[in-house]
Amino acid sequence: MNSTTSIFSLPEDCIYAILSHTSPQDACRFSLVSNTFVSVANSNLVWKTFLPSDYEDIVSRVLNPFTFKFISSYKQLFRTLSRPLLLDGGNKSFRLEKCWGKKCYLLSARELSIAWSIDPMFWIWKPIPESRFAEVAELKTVNWLEIEGTIRSQNLTANTLYAAYLVMKVSDGAYGLDSGPSDVTIEMGNKVKRGKAYLCNKDENKCNMETLFYGNRRNRVVQAQEDRGNIHVPAKRLDGWMEIEIGEFFSGESDEEIKMTLTELGYQLKGGLIVEGIEVRPK
Repeated sequence: MNSTTSIFSLPEDCIYAILSHTSPQDACRFSLVSNTFVSVANSNLVWKTFLPSDYEDIVSRVLNPFTFKFISSYKQLFRTLSRPLLLDGGNKSFRLEKCWGKKCYLLSARELSIAWSIDPMFWIWKPIPESRFAEVAELKTVNWLEIEGTIRSQNLTANTLYAAYLVMKVSDGAYGLDSGPSDVTIEMGNKVKRGKAYLCNKDENKCNMETLFYGNRRNRVVQAQEDRGNIHVPAKRLDGWMEIEIGEFFSGESDEEIKMTLTELGYQLKGGLIVEGIEVRPK
């Protein structure tokens, strides 16, 4: 006798319980398996389990409450929260990762601690069309660059590997940003992870000129730096910005402050860096 039980023969309550322990992506796939289970896969019972426990607090902090005016189900609410939403007066951007429902935050430049940013001789604050925030910070000139952001682990999804990224651009007139790698640091409790990152990629003509003047001596210096560890470089984002990985961390069950820092103390004048913020998202 064949004792194998098909999922189609299980009671509806069991189907609800199974789907609630999967993911939003799995629930969407399940709804395509059979018309019989479309209502189960789209039910409020299932989709509420995919929302973070503090979703009501997140909704209350959204800059534009009209966003939720016509939402009538938890599935619609999840879809709305999976698109970037401005929180806390527009200084943070929040979204849920679509596949697994994990939290992602982008802290605006105004939420960061940027050395000398209040002095218009060194930094200027201005709106630009491509930013989701009201303004970004653009570096005019400085020889001491230090950018720091903080977030509490309780605001993130527990037991998840996260990474922090500086979201930035480089203006056409930028200078001094590629003179050497910056220090990047993640601090969480008594754990500190350090690394290196370049603020911009050198164009081919500049690399050729440096090789002409310095020959293999510069190549040996660069190789020695790379041998000491992986040096992050800017990568293109889907939203048109660039990002530099600062580091990664694991969000456990306890609440701790995560400090994310990028520092360049080479004392060479630099300018042209445009900072939108620091994003924290699952890796």
